[in-house]
Amino acid sequence: MGHPTIYPTGVTVYNPDKCWNGFTIFQAHEVGAVLMDMNGREVKVWQGVNGMPNKLLPGGQILTTRGLRNGKYGVQDYLDLVQVDWDGSIVWKFDRNEFIEDPGTPGRWMARYHHDHQREGNPVGYYAPGMEPKTDSGNTLILAHRNARNKDITDKLLLDDVILEVDWEGDIVWEWSCNEHFHEMGFREGPKNTLCRNPNYRPTQPEGMGDWMHTNSMSALGPNKWHDAGDERFHPDNIIADGREANIIFIISKKTGKIVWKLGPDYDASPEARAVGWIIGQHHAHMIPRGLPGEGNILVFDNGGWGGYDVPNPGSPTGVKAALRDHSRVLEIDPVSLKIVWQYTPCEAGFLAPMDSNRFYSPFISSAQRLPNGNTLITEGSDGRVFEVTREHELVWEYISPYWGKLIPMNMVYRAYRAPYEWAPQAGRPEEKAIERIDVNTFRMPGAAAFGDRVSVVEVEGCAPFEPDNALCVASVEDPE
Repeated sequence: MGHPTIYPTGVTVYNPDKCWNGFTIFQAHEVGAVLMDMNGREVKVWQGVNGMPNKLLPGGQILTTRGLRNGKYGVQDYLDLVQVDWDGSIVWKFDRNEFIEDPGTPGRWMARYHHDHQREGNPVGYYAPGMEPKTDSGNTLILAHRNARNKDITDKLLLDDVILEVDWEGDIVWEWSCNEHFHEMGFREGPKNTLCRNPNYRPTQPEGMGDWMHTNSMSALGPNKWHDAGDERFHPDNIIADGREANIIFIISKKTGKIVWKLGPDYDASPEARAVGWIIGQHHAHMIPRGLPGEGNILVFDNGGWGGYDVPNPGSPTGVKAALRDHSRVLEIDPVSLKIVWQYTPCEAGFLAPMDSNRFYSPFISSAQRLPNGNTLITEGSDGRVFEVTREHELVWEYISPYWGKLIPMNMVYRAYRAPYEWAPQAGRPEEKAIERIDVNTFRMPGAAAFGDRVSVVEVEGCAPFEPDNALCVASVEDPE
């Protein structure tokens, strides 16, 4: 299915009375970090930063990234993680993960940062009452890369995910390496064999490497009811992460480094996992922080698309990216019972399953944020759409990015966040003006004919008026074959 050549951009729907109003920050492709109000007015643009993601801090500062390593030698290795003030000055920087000397480039210290970071004071990087991230002190959790070899996985070089905790001075005070916990993840023999042959190979120089896990989110659990009740798996310092290439979400004990909870990579392993259904290529798995509706549950954008390792099959001749689904889901999961307590799928979006399911679909990037009023802000990233829905799935705000990239010709948005107006006092409190949803049945471009403009109308003998609830219609919906 192709896309229309013309479609609206900017804010297209806004109900101020039902939204949790604030500023939204996102990455405008190759432009920089954009902070906008509820009507889509851009109140600040930090040019030249890379995001992935941008996070607003109290006082009008942002945590973001700067510089990208040459893709010949690394995969999504960002040079620096930086804290930038309202005027664009760098007030904090981390780059001392590894000293890199790529051919033709002067050697330098590099963060090799990718995908996520968290500043002490807030476990997840978005607003939660009473949990403000620190701006002039504190430690930072950083998701980064290092190369590794592990014969238990493969004889090929691995692009491994590491989690670093660094202090305000930039010294590493704790670290965790993903490949060292391979045997705790529960891969079956078939997927292990596939991983051994092809750990998601990337043709980098000089020998290539396997981006075997591709962890794309990482955050602390923070205080939660499960730990209050005595369950040590959910200690507030423990870290939740997800690997999109393995279809796995897992929690790491900060004290021991061991994986103490997981969902995936095998969704046939238990009745509870089968009830959840296969989570594929997911992003932004995190525990909803204390003080927000649903606190303690795990919120995740289940992309669908392609992900996971299995035996070769018609959909995946190599067994890599073996699970396939052409629509997305946002899931809120009780981590103890593994029951889905809330979801947003094509059905809740109002689409006809399975024929129309791919209208809610982002096979990569994307995220979900729980807001203080119980709404959820969803980034459907691959088509640049960010929207807010109520607990009852009503669409109350929608934004479509107008920023198309030159290197990557898409308007994709990696991850957007909503923050209180008070976190950017320099911008003041903006005017909030409702935007009614346009009726696409009647809207036309200037010069186009309006709906119902017909030159001639006749009734055909023997044809009854169409009734949408007649038996033929119902049968065609339930059984499209």
